Amino acid sequence: MLQAFAVLLVFQCLGEGLVFLFGWPVPGPVTGMLLLLAALVAVPRLQDVVESGASELLRHLSLLFVPAGVGIVVAASSGSGQWLAIAASVVASTLVTLAVTALVLQGLMPRKPSAKEEGGHV
Repeated sequence: MLQAFAVLLVFQCLGEGLVFLFGWPVPGPVTGMLLLLAALVAVPRLQDVVESGASELLRHLSLLFVPAGVGIVVAASSGSGQWLAIAASVVASTLVTLAVTALVLQGLMPRKPSAKEEGGHV
């Protein structure tokens, strides 16, 4: 499992380094995960190495949300008096996300021919 964590850390560091070196507007860990994906496709044996560590991380994923939760609680005091704006932005962004997801899903789904296109009568 230590080897799996080392591989994950190496790819994250590679991603951070590339983003810093080239000034890309993408987070380093995202770039690292794309590099890891390319490595997994190129070297399928690497999956066996990474799988144990990744499964262990996923098993304890809820612990990784604790620092974010603490940050929200600490920053909550700076949002006093702005709750209407915060609630409106959360609702609006949720609705926009749902609409965009629905449109993308609709665009990606294969279309079934209608009865008129098949030449049949309804």
